[in-house]
Amino acid sequence: MDSSILQSLITLFQMICVIIIFAYLFTRSRYFLEVLEHHPTLLTQAILIVVFGLLSIYGTISGVTLYGAVLNVRDLGPIIAGLACGPYIGTGAGLIGGAYRFSQGGPYMYTGFIAPVISGLVAGIVYLANKRAFVSTKLAVIFTILMESFISIMAITLVTAPSQVVTIATVVAIPMIIITTVAAFIFSTIIHNLLNEKRVEKEKIALETEIARKNAELEIAADIQRSFLPETLPETQGFDIAARSLPAKEVGGDFFDVIPLEVIPLSGKRTGMMIADVSGKGVPAALFMALSRVIVRVTATWFPTPGASMARANAIITSDSKRGMFVTIFYGILDGDRHTLTYVNAGHNPPMLYRAGSGGIETLPATGIAFGIMDDAEYGEATVGLSPGDVIVL
Repeated sequence: MDSSILQSLITLFQMICVIIIFAYLFTRSRYFLEVLEHHPTLLTQAILIVVFGLLSIYGTISGVTLYGAVLNVRDLGPIIAGLACGPYIGTGAGLIGGAYRFSQGGPYMYTGFIAPVISGLVAGIVYLANKRAFVSTKLAVIFTILMESFISIMAITLVTAPSQVVTIATVVAIPMIIITTVAAFIFSTIIHNLLNEKRVEKEKIALETEIARKNAELEIAADIQRSFLPETLPETQGFDIAARSLPAKEVGGDFFDVIPLEVIPLSGKRTGMMIADVSGKGVPAALFMALSRVIVRVTATWFPTPGASMARANAIITSDSKRGMFVTIFYGILDGDRHTLTYVNAGHNPPMLYRAGSGGIETLPATGIAFGIMDDAEYGEATVGLSPGDVIVL
């Protein structure tokens, strides 16, 4: 390759480096962001026309003259202005760049004036056709190749002497098409990186807002669920009762209850106590827990024995269990006169009974299956006597 041509290519690549720095800094400015967000003011549009017009002028100044033609990237400014900002800014930038080239004179002065104007106008039309959005990098590259090829053919056809056509085409036109396309590719990549950053930022803000909203809703749900649990436990003659709930998540399906069973709760001799666990976690389990708690509490006051009340509660819960959810329940009645616990264990973890007299530990095994599986399931009862110092852990 001729040394002058090689030096010209090096000069053009140096110019591209300057353009890339300009592209990165300018695309971060508020003026360019206004265009990308589709609300540029008239002042912003005027500034963009001037800036991209100056970029076109720079493409001319930095060009290299070979065989009477200027190897340059003059059309880059109007092309990017049109593709990113629309036909007004693209055409305006082309007029500025074209007017400067026209003022330089020479055989290519007319094509030098027309080329950036056409580039900016057609690029702006592509912007409108793409619904006022910057095209993909692939399309930007294809457009630049086609546009620069058309302009080169026009210049060669109208101005270049027949004896110089091949030389101008190979030494000037083709390198100019390649270098302008490379610059457009880099410029487009920078713009799309900016667009991706903005999109990711918006998605992040939307996600954070949604998470904050859900957390607030979960906190409200957790407060409501905590309100289902008894704040104070009723006194039961002959027994001390203590309970604590430590949910694994904000809301869940575990619950307990202590139910006074006396019509007139003066003596506190009979008290129902219950602990339960709904299948699953989170909001669905919490909703099913609320339903189950109400049903069990109501049926516990309707029937005198745990077996009868739990059979009825199971029938109601099973009919309402549309999503295959189930609940394990241990429900028992403490009798202060007889010092006994009569219970039903519907598939729940067996509670442990510590015998103070012997120091031994017994378990209270299941007497039926979990609620929500079979609506006609039967639940047997079991009764254990309790002595002073005995402890039951559920």
